[in-house]
Amino acid sequence: MNQPKRILVIKLSSLGDVFHALPAVNNLKVALGAEVDWVTQPEYVELVRCFPVVSRVIVFPRRAFWSEAGHFLHALRETQYDYVIDFQGLLKSALVARFARGRKKLGPSFHREGAGLFYDDVAASCDKNRHAVEENLDVVRFLGLPVIPVAFPVTIMPKPVIQPEPRVAIVPVSRRANKNWPLSYFTETARQLRTELNASIFLFGGATDRMTCEQIRVELESTRGNGLIRNLAGETSLVEMGAWFKQMNLAIVNDSGPLHMAVALGVPVVTMFGPTDPVRTGPYGPQHVVCISDVACRPCFGKVCPLPSVECMGRIEVSKVVEASKAILNRNSCPRE
Repeated sequence: MNQPKRILVIKLSSLGDVFHALPAVNNLKVALGAEVDWVTQPEYVELVRCFPVVSRVIVFPRRAFWSEAGHFLHALRETQYDYVIDFQGLLKSALVARFARGRKKLGPSFHREGAGLFYDDVAASCDKNRHAVEENLDVVRFLGLPVIPVAFPVTIMPKPVIQPEPRVAIVPVSRRANKNWPLSYFTETARQLRTELNASIFLFGGATDRMTCEQIRVELESTRGNGLIRNLAGETSLVEMGAWFKQMNLAIVNDSGPLHMAVALGVPVVTMFGPTDPVRTGPYGPQHVVCISDVACRPCFGKVCPLPSVECMGRIEVSKVVEASKAILNRNSCPRE
């Protein structure tokens, strides 16, 4: 009887990219009947442990590498793998692949920083005019395996909630200021959904986003609150945020990691794109709505916009986001399980 294949997956960060790799990892698991280990950074360890396709998570000590290098290398090298697959494509992830014990070491088409020097093969030639999920599936095709329907297997228990439906998650802050829709626009969108649909509003973000989310909460409570607006920014881990997301009927979010978490958990999304390209990093699947800025210079992919924010993200009108949100909520008016 043949032994199951052993695969080491390397995807160190970030939140959205981890979810973009998951369908390919699931495909490899199914097609090869493989045991899968995953190397990731400490902030994503508990999340990756929620992926049922993963047997073991190996922690890459990004901030304390030299003090923890011995322990990390021991964990990395204790298993012999049939395939070591780097889905990150950076020098540091390629070095992790090189130090791992594997018969075949594969890198992604989008590798850079000289990472290609450390692979046995690269899964495909670079083609950025497609979604990141499709880029990651290159390795499945390279190995001659059947490509199965895209799935995001994640096991997170939903959070018990008492607030009535429809429940709307709002994540108003991304890691780059030029990707953020104006805060006042989020506030007005939430106000209209409260007024017209009596929606319960849940605000999410990290600890540094709490005061920003609190501004939205205070403004909404002053007009039409009734206790149905919660600011959870800074109060949840990634897994806990996922547990709340599973009870949402809609997420309204910038181009950011929580966008892709919502998609993976089956939550319909309305998102706003300016400097980035939804063809590459938009929500995967037809049930979501992308509202795109109409400025001529997009997508620029720049980290800093030389124009005033109103000239890019501010050009996406509140009315468009409200209309898309209401359409999704009215379409999916049956209660969530």
